[in-house]
Order: sequence, then structure tokens, then C-alpha cells
Amino acid sequence: MRVNKLLDKKGHDVYSASPDTTVYDALKTMAEKEIGALVVLEKGKMAGIMSERDYARKVILRGRSSKDTLVSAIMTADVISTSPDTKVKKCLALMIKKKIRHMPVIEDGKLVGVISIDDVRHVT
Repeated sequence: MRVNKLLDKKGHDVYSASPDTTVYDALKTMAEKEIGALVVLEKGKMAGIMSERDYARKVILRGRSSKDTLVSAIMTADVISTSPDTKVKKCLALMIKKKIRHMPVIEDGKLVGVISIDDVRHVT
């Protein structure tokens, strides 16, 4: 199975935050949407990704306040992404190797979805 088929099943919804959003507000969005990561968009372009892991390691464990810390301070800027034509098994192998749980899907420079390791494991 390829990523495009997985996105057709799960949906193409992408939830995002801007770099100047507070971590607290980003976490509220994640809780409301029941998701583990937000794509960080700046002027419509992907600037990074913020995950629950980023929050735990870069806010809580460092004694920061989520209401005073901006997403830009904790996001992962070097985002590993995939294309809709990639095989799901290849994504799973890469996610395991790189120890990531969320992977944006990019087609022709445009963000078209996000897959999670849970999504990928259910179809492999």
C-alpha cells in the first residue's frame, strides 16, 4: 500500500500552529483534536513540527512554562517527510529508524496530510 491510499482512508486533515503560538495553546489544540503533533506553518510553508515528545523533553524537563514558551522554541525544524507515492512499509522503516511518530506528506511542495506510526502499523 502507498501513502496516498492510507490518506484516502484516514483523511487529509492537517492541524497546525504558527511558530509564535504558545506551547500551551498548541497543546490545547492537540488535546481537542486528539492528536500527538502539530505541523508548524509560517506563511503557509512548513517550518517544523511540534510533538508531545518535544513538549515533554523541551518544556517540562527543562522547567519551562508552556504559557510563556513559543512553539518555535521547541519545534523540530528538520522535518522528515514523505510523498504520497511512497510505500507505507518504507515509511514505517524510516519512522522506526529515525525514532519519529509523525510524518508530513508533501506533494509538489504542498502539505497534503500527516501520517502517524500508529496509522502505518495498522496497515502493514
